[in-house]
Amino acid sequence: MKLLEHEAKSQFSKYGIPVPGGVVIRSQEELSEKMNELPEQFVLKAQVEVGGRGKAGGILMAGRSDGVAIAGELFKKEIKGVPVKEILAEERLEIQQEFYLSIAVDRSSKQALILFADAGGVEIEALAKERPDAVRKASLPLLIRDVPAFMLRDLMGKAPKEVGKIINQLYRVFCEKDAILAEINPLVTTPSGVFAADAKLIIDDNALARQGITQNRDLTEREREAERHGFSYVELSGDIGVIGNGAGLTMATLDLIEYYDGRAANFLDVGGGADQERVMHAVRLVAGDPSVKVIVVNLLGGITRCDEVARGVIAAGITQQVIVRLAGTNEAEGKQILAGSGYRMLDSMEQAVKAAVEAVR
Repeated sequence: MKLLEHEAKSQFSKYGIPVPGGVVIRSQEELSEKMNELPEQFVLKAQVEVGGRGKAGGILMAGRSDGVAIAGELFKKEIKGVPVKEILAEERLEIQQEFYLSIAVDRSSKQALILFADAGGVEIEALAKERPDAVRKASLPLLIRDVPAFMLRDLMGKAPKEVGKIINQLYRVFCEKDAILAEINPLVTTPSGVFAADAKLIIDDNALARQGITQNRDLTEREREAERHGFSYVELSGDIGVIGNGAGLTMATLDLIEYYDGRAANFLDVGGGADQERVMHAVRLVAGDPSVKVIVVNLLGGITRCDEVARGVIAAGITQQVIVRLAGTNEAEGKQILAGSGYRMLDSMEQAVKAAVEAVR
């Protein structure tokens, strides 16, 4: 789950990483009330979970004389389609130099990957492509508590020595907060010291409960409903709903849809042993997406009984066409139940997917 900038900075500050002073506001009136907590010149930063907000007009310079009016305009905006509901009003830093610092999970080596560059800001991606040697890297096992001194020297180059301390502090945030990404872009030097001018922290969804987070804000309403029912569910951008049992079978169904030039609307794995009620909830959940025009139910009956699946499909009572492929335990009974209610059944996954793609066309 992505934390907002002010939330990430709050965590960084607890670990000793210097951050600019500021206040979070949820209305322009609130800024007026908190104006005395800010310096003469400050920055208004939209708190939205999207990248590139600066180029999209989400970061504006302001002062005590015009800050309230500028905040009012910013609250009216949408940044890449996301409405601005919170703004971080923060002191304007006198930046001397910018750096880039991030720590992420390197899935190939199963270690922490630290990246550091002598330039930061919005052009870091271009720098990494044009001059890959400008981004220095280091990997280390997560069992190591501190970044070794020799790694810090190789990463920092000629950066101020204070930066080494911040790398270690960010590494502790990364480990102790179960993060998959901790980033400071830019990390800046000023006459008053080194500061995290921006902050990004993404927590592993599987560790939210351990971190005391009760709700994953990154989930859509349907994804939350799927979570309540225990489904593995991901929303996609197509118009063919997909229900399978087992990640491999469900992914294969999605691949076939793509192969036949269709577009899947979702990934939904009901899991093994799904009964009538579970299947019913799965079908209703997928059908609740207004973009879904047809649903493919592709299940193999092992511990899952095909007759239970059939009853669940019928009990869902949805309006979209449902194309079913069942095989395995109680297959004949399941097919008989569906045939009696007029459902379309096909013998193979390929046939079911082809029929769904043709139905959408």
